[in-house]
Amino acid sequence: MNKLYLWGIIFTALMLVLTYLSVGGSEGGLNGDIVNMLGVAGAVALVLITVFVVIGYVRQMQEATADGQLADEQWDGIGEYLNDSPMGWSIMFFGLMVWGMWYFTMGYPVNSYSQIGEYNEDTAAHNAKFEAEYASITGSRLVEMGESVFLAECKICHGLTADGIDGKAADLNSRIAANSVKHAIENGSNNHLLGSEMPMPDRNGLFNSNTGALITDAEIDAVSKYVANGMKGAGADVFAGTCVACHGQDGKGMDFVAPSIATFTPALVTNVLNHGKKGAIGKMPAFKNLNAKQKEAVGAYITSLSK
Repeated sequence: MNKLYLWGIIFTALMLVLTYLSVGGSEGGLNGDIVNMLGVAGAVALVLITVFVVIGYVRQMQEATADGQLADEQWDGIGEYLNDSPMGWSIMFFGLMVWGMWYFTMGYPVNSYSQIGEYNEDTAAHNAKFEAEYASITGSRLVEMGESVFLAECKICHGLTADGIDGKAADLNSRIAANSVKHAIENGSNNHLLGSEMPMPDRNGLFNSNTGALITDAEIDAVSKYVANGMKGAGADVFAGTCVACHGQDGKGMDFVAPSIATFTPALVTNVLNHGKKGAIGKMPAFKNLNAKQKEAVGAYITSLSK
């Protein structure tokens, strides 16, 4: 027998024995476990294919001679033969595609057990237990819960005291800054602050009913400072002529029309956490990792800061 084949048989037998010992000796072993059985089958197939391919190529290097037609293209004097794809390679290529389709549909369907799936189920069960246990919390206890969540999730950008860390993020101790109001007027806003698609037009769609013309730069500056100052001072006339129709006389918004720009509300904060927000400072991401009660609690905490 050719030494090459003999060494191939020895190597194959050794690898198969080691594979069996490693799986059979592990906790659970095979015992009908589809995952372990598929793992062993894959290991066996890998060993056999590897030995077969290596022996084939070694034999080819020992005995075969180059022939065939060279391609017209060359690279640094190195040509390439116009050979067909090796039959063994083609069979393995298509065989792996067939095996892959079988594996994902019948061998180990995508809806079968997985550690990620188990984690997601455990997380969903924990969240459901959490919401059921704390569903009745209101008032000061809800604010305390919100502070804990804020310190865990929000302080990295908004700071321990929610002051925005020198403009890194919004200062949550007041409802809105003048530059944020100006940005919303000039660029419009569609941040789902009502929990639905209710976009605010940009400056090209904002008329001052007092003048009958589009809002001007001077009027934008005035009303921005007025809103940021808690609906006080100069700019009240611009607000009355341009903003009252949607945000109301007191700036506290109207249901299904516009959000409050005078005060925070738990619902408004919850919508920001659900959808994220883009404004003058930048873009805040949505917080999908918080459950509904945690978002409500953060809303209660932030609302309590600006009172």
